[in-house]
Amino acid sequence: MRVLAFGTYDTRLHPRVKGIIEGLEAHGHTVRELNLPLGLSTADKVSALKNPLRLPRLAFGMLSKWMRLAWQSRRFHGKNQPDAVLVGYMGHFDVVLARLLFPRTKIVLDHLISAAGTARDRGESQGLKIKLLAALDRLATRCADIVVTDTEEHRQQLPADALDRGVVALVGAPRDWFAVGPKEYVQRDTPRIVFYGLFTPLQGAPIIGRAIRILADRGVEAQITLIGDGQDAAEVKQLIEGLPVRWETWVEPEQLPAEVADHDICLGVFGTTSKALNVVPNKVYQGAAAGCAIVTSDTAPQRRVLGDNAVLVAPGDAEALADALQRLVEDPALLQRQRERARELANREFTPERLAAPIVERLS
Repeated sequence: MRVLAFGTYDTRLHPRVKGIIEGLEAHGHTVRELNLPLGLSTADKVSALKNPLRLPRLAFGMLSKWMRLAWQSRRFHGKNQPDAVLVGYMGHFDVVLARLLFPRTKIVLDHLISAAGTARDRGESQGLKIKLLAALDRLATRCADIVVTDTEEHRQQLPADALDRGVVALVGAPRDWFAVGPKEYVQRDTPRIVFYGLFTPLQGAPIIGRAIRILADRGVEAQITLIGDGQDAAEVKQLIEGLPVRWETWVEPEQLPAEVADHDICLGVFGTTSKALNVVPNKVYQGAAAGCAIVTSDTAPQRRVLGDNAVLVAPGDAEALADALQRLVEDPALLQRQRERARELANREFTPERLAAPIVERLS
């Protein structure tokens, strides 16, 4: 099967579509790309959708990319016509163009997040804006023949007319995360803990900040690295003020796998928002592939995906998170077992081949 990966996605910032492409190729399909990254993060796009004053920048950037995509799409017609078009992450607008350019081709939309759900998670509460974003979600899903979500909970949140077209494919991890995984585990005198992300409410970064403070008050020694910046970063900085925590606001995406693999424990998400309770985040899959023990929140989708291969704690509970980290830090044998179990699970379930399998089945 010939698949065209299409849109304005950015695999450096959002590797989900990269994993899907690698998985499709592993299943023997030919994947070509027609992609012009928009150069805006998810936060930028959500901000533009929430703030009308920022919409012109989004609209101008999108229009200029679309004109080039439409022009370049001519070479993918006739004898080069793809059997399916894959529209990458945050493709709410791109999928409309894909449907117009390839009206008789099967369209696959990677609907990893809903526009309305993401805006709610990031503090938007105005009814009109949420209604407009929900309408955008409905338009996007109606343009697709297959709508890919990451959890069953998110599939159930699709518009009613898209439920039957929904398919669940785990986020998984691209191959570069598996490539950095340790061949053998190194036992350090002081274990290393890492969290990386955009510091959005779903991630519950302030919970991590409180847990770090609790560990310090208990005299628990660990080397802690925080990577990223965002909405909740200022609060976290206040919570850990004066503590020897390494904080990097940015690590190049190509360097991030090796950076994470140099740690023993990778933290997931601990928020209590609706989105936080329905997601299995990138960092859980990636950290496991890189050979870290995983500590994340005990939610239905994470429990279903991870089982006993991760340490799960109650969402929003800093004390429980500190307790879990202390057990791992003070018990090297337990820490090594959890690292090995997470890595073994990743090798079985989180590879690009496994990620793409439900999509391949639906395309067939």
